[in-house]
Amino acid sequence: MSDATRVGVDETGSAKGHIAGELLLHGSSVENITQLSMDMSPAYTLGASHVFPGASITFGKFHVVKLLNEALDQVRRDEHKQSAIKDLKGSRYIWLKNPQDLSENQQKLLKELTKTHKKLAKAYQMKLVLQDIYSSNPGRDEAEMMLKKWLGWADRSRLEPIRAFAKTVKSHLMGVLEYFTTGLAAGISESINSRIQDIKRRAKGFANIDNFIAMVYLSGAGLGLSECPLAW
Repeated sequence: MSDATRVGVDETGSAKGHIAGELLLHGSSVENITQLSMDMSPAYTLGASHVFPGASITFGKFHVVKLLNEALDQVRRDEHKQSAIKDLKGSRYIWLKNPQDLSENQQKLLKELTKTHKKLAKAYQMKLVLQDIYSSNPGRDEAEMMLKKWLGWADRSRLEPIRAFAKTVKSHLMGVLEYFTTGLAAGISESINSRIQDIKRRAKGFANIDNFIAMVYLSGAGLGLSECPLAW
């Protein structure tokens, strides 16, 4: 790993500080790493600042939009509790999708629900606008201007989950803006981690860590059992 300068971080680890240890085992060092991609977990950012003091941190689009979707869903739940008409039940995935990804029936339902649930409709529109900022692929300076304008809109929205999301983004703004320079995302790490977690679920857990690691390598390499040498 002597040429590695970028690290993508996801939530599964074998032990505290294991990334730095793996780098050392494979001919690299923490000093070689100049860029990290991760989510906005306080534990991640605190650990990164200690272990990789010379690296810049990128908070990718996926994590930002994921947090906004969580805030949007909280607005939906709040609306459902307060509304006399319980017509939001079962509509969660409609609000999490983009309009072009909805079926014809879902688009019709979305249009009907936005007429009767103004707060939720506003939160949904704010989500689409934020996504448009990313899809327009602006430079860092333009992205900063657009994001700050959006954050001001969020502060004035009177939607507490959206305001809480905006507060989180503000406190991580430099890392959020770094995405428009580096384009980094932890997608590969997340994909690998998802596969590892699936292996663990299928086995209902592992009592022996060596067996777990062996299954990760076996699955990750796409090998069949007939291709694996057996040690007796």
